[in-house]
Amino acid sequence: MTTIKIGNSELELGGAYVTEMRDSSGVLHDTNELHRRMEEEGYLLLRGFHDRRKVLEARMQILRRLEEQNNLDLTFPIEDGVISLDNGNASYRKHTAELTSLLEIVNGEPIMKFFDRFLGGKAMTLDFKWTRAVGAGEFTGAHYDAVFMSRGTKNLYTVWTPIGDISYQIGGLCVCPGSQRWEKVVQTYGQMDLDRDNIDNGWFSSDLLEVVDKYGGKWATTEYRAGDVLIFGMYMMHGSLTNQTNQYRLSVDTRYQLAAEPVDERWVGNNPIGHTAPRSLPPTSMAEARKRWGV
Repeated sequence: MTTIKIGNSELELGGAYVTEMRDSSGVLHDTNELHRRMEEEGYLLLRGFHDRRKVLEARMQILRRLEEQNNLDLTFPIEDGVISLDNGNASYRKHTAELTSLLEIVNGEPIMKFFDRFLGGKAMTLDFKWTRAVGAGEFTGAHYDAVFMSRGTKNLYTVWTPIGDISYQIGGLCVCPGSQRWEKVVQTYGQMDLDRDNIDNGWFSSDLLEVVDKYGGKWATTEYRAGDVLIFGMYMMHGSLTNQTNQYRLSVDTRYQLAAEPVDERWVGNNPIGHTAPRSLPPTSMAEARKRWGV
């Protein structure tokens, strides 16, 4: 029996709440089937999409940055990414242009050609790259990406790329297949704009089990290898497993769309502005907002 952890809950893989992801790498070149699976399940797991060696090079570049910031325990090999006891709360690192090995992957020909084909036209990627180093005991709550980047086209796709091998214990991403069809959630929470609406941090729920209890389905996850990618749209409810180790979980989120369609101005340019809305009033809690929305 394989046991995973989401938040503070230990769960059995294959049980009531969690199932194994479907691998779509076998239909990588069948665009119609990729569209069908995206429509049906809301995600595509493509194993071995990137050159593993290049991903591991990018991992070492990020780890060197963490080393410079005193975030690694150097009594262990740097490639292990063990968290410094003095800096265990360092959980998020924004991408800079210095991470050249990472840029070669997420802006590279394989992923751009994939989206040219998948989207049926010339694709572009948002300039801002979300690089993450998730610490011990941490996880990501359930959310739609639309609440963070909805000012351009809704035909925008997230690619989550593990930077290294990610076991169940280190805690990779999980998605809730079918959640893109939760119409009331899409039409309420899914229309939220984090900068405009002043509601908490954008998570629909920090309790992933509560989401399944209320709306059905299961969380789907897997163990990832360097080179894998996970692709999903703006209305796929997703979060992550809990990192149960003393090692950083390294990953990067990137976004792709048709170049001809509207772009969210917060995430493009030489120095994207990102989330900058001032908050003159205390934010509304997501619990209050959900009660108002009836979800």
